[in-house]
Amino acid sequence: MTALPDTQNRWRALIVLCVGFFMIVLDTTVVNVALPSIQDDLGFSQAGLAWVVNAYLIAFGGLLLLAGRLGDLVGRRRIFLVGLAVFTVASVLCGIAQSQEVLVTARFVQGVGGAMASAVILGMIVTMFPEPAEQAKAIGVYAFVASGGGSVGLLAGGVLTDAINWHWIFFINVPIGIATALFARRLIEDDKGLGLSEGADAPGAVLVTSALMLGVYTIVGAAEHGWTSGRTLGLGAVSLVLLAAFLVRQGRIEKPLIPLRIFRSRPVSGANVVQILCIAGMFSMFFLGALYLQRILRYDAIQVGFAFLPTTVAMGLMSVRYSARLTTRFGAQPTMLAGLPLILIGLALFSRVPVDGDYWVDVLPGMALLGMGAGTAFPALVTMAMSGASPRDAGLASGLINTTAQVGGALGLAVLATMSTSRSDALREDGVANAIALTEGYQLALIVGAGLVAVALAVTLTVLRPERTSAAAAAQPA
Repeated sequence: MTALPDTQNRWRALIVLCVGFFMIVLDTTVVNVALPSIQDDLGFSQAGLAWVVNAYLIAFGGLLLLAGRLGDLVGRRRIFLVGLAVFTVASVLCGIAQSQEVLVTARFVQGVGGAMASAVILGMIVTMFPEPAEQAKAIGVYAFVASGGGSVGLLAGGVLTDAINWHWIFFINVPIGIATALFARRLIEDDKGLGLSEGADAPGAVLVTSALMLGVYTIVGAAEHGWTSGRTLGLGAVSLVLLAAFLVRQGRIEKPLIPLRIFRSRPVSGANVVQILCIAGMFSMFFLGALYLQRILRYDAIQVGFAFLPTTVAMGLMSVRYSARLTTRFGAQPTMLAGLPLILIGLALFSRVPVDGDYWVDVLPGMALLGMGAGTAFPALVTMAMSGASPRDAGLASGLINTTAQVGGALGLAVLATMSTSRSDALREDGVANAIALTEGYQLALIVGAGLVAVALAVTLTVLRPERTSAAAAAQPA
């Protein structure tokens, strides 16, 4: 099929890309609510159950950077369609799984497909929307899907699991994946890519994929084994050695798989550092906030999903309606400086939740502020990260921004969950009631999460220079 390049179809193509991305983002959290049912049905141990999540995260986080670069080399639409196909087939295997081994293996394959499809989406968006104002608006839609999809997953997982059974959290992907692929073939231009001769570095691909997969594996296992354990330190060291070997190789060969020039861009490097810190800090609210609602306020799975909806609505309103306008008029860095303090204040408010908390008084204000801040800051952050990449490196930059989001989420989960658990365990040993001990553990992790966002704010102020788009300059009076 041939693509239809007119303006109307570009926005239709954006919807198709975002639907595909929403399906993939949804799958990172939709499983969490169904874990107890999966455990009962397939007989997982507590440690084994974690692999239903970790197998997906390791493949997803480990392959994003490589998949993004492959999109530049062989064509982003091609990688997107292959990723959708792999993800959809793996979803069927997950849904029909009747054993632990089949489910965990299928989840790993699902992560492979998710990485391939999502890694190239931003690259396609900035190519389809080169004009700054349109690009900012399109990235706002993308950022809303990226930010809000996780909280919607909590609600969808609860509804599907309670109404039917856990198998349907995977089966629901099949019609969405097929429809997305069909529309993508119709609406998205078939770019040819630079060619594998521009960077077909097989040893480099093995090194970077191994380094990232092992790194994510180490992070997600640190909560169970401890950050100072021999296992964590040993695997972490091996991951860093592999990554260092990859970087040395890329700096020496004539046609590297991932050109290191992209990291010399201050907007690219700085924005990705800010994203790691922000995602790590925000993860404390989504993960520990859900535990607080379930364990302390006694919400069920569906109630937890509805409780997070105000955050999603605030993200959507700010990212789609306002962030693009602010970025176009004032630039990405000032827009980030408007949104990050709201995230910081929201986390600080949420860290004060009491044992006898009330949702409307103690939970909602922090959630609303965080949603508004994320909806304002993240589209601008993505705009800045992509602005520092040349068109030939757009897929690589897209894969990089997705990789840092995954690393930030995994790191935030491991560090903050471990810190919260350690604090609660220590209090229980001192005779403190379980509910109080849990709440104080959550409070500590939320305060640390706010601290990470504060560091991100400092990086934005000092590293990311103010910049003004051409559209912003044109808006000023002569």
